[in-house]
Amino acid sequence: MVADQLAEELTSPQVEVLSRHVLTAELAEVLRDATLVVFLDASTDGEVGQVVRRDLEPDDASASHMAHSVDAPGLLAWTRGLYGRVPRAVLLSTRAVTFEYANCQLSPEVAATVQPMKQWVTQLVAEHLR
Repeated sequence: MVADQLAEELTSPQVEVLSRHVLTAELAEVLRDATLVVFLDASTDGEVGQVVRRDLEPDDASASHMAHSVDAPGLLAWTRGLYGRVPRAVLLSTRAVTFEYANCQLSPEVAATVQPMKQWVTQLVAEHLR
C-alpha cells in the first residue's frame, strides 16, 4: 500500500518503486544495478504505530536454497552471490496488528504510520540522490 502510493509520488527517472508482497531471489537482478534499496514491511516486532529503521547487510544464512521466498537480508545475499555487489539497503517496518488478508485494510494504528513511512522514504531517496 505504501509502495503503491510512493510509485505515484516519486517520479524521478532515477527512482523505481516496486510493490511486492513476497520477496523472491529473482529480484536480485533488479537490485544488481541499484545504489539504494528501501524495503517496507509489516513486522511482528516493535510497538504498534511506530516506524523502525534498520540498515541491512546480506545474510547468507537467510538466503534460501529454494528461492521461493526470502527475507531482505537473504535477497541481498542472493544479489551479492550472483552479481558480486549489493546496494545500500534500509528496512522500514511497523508492527502489524493483524496479518489477515481477508479485509485488505490497515488497522487505524498501522494506517497512522503510512505518512511517516512515506516521509522517511522520500528523505532517504532525496539524501541519496544529492
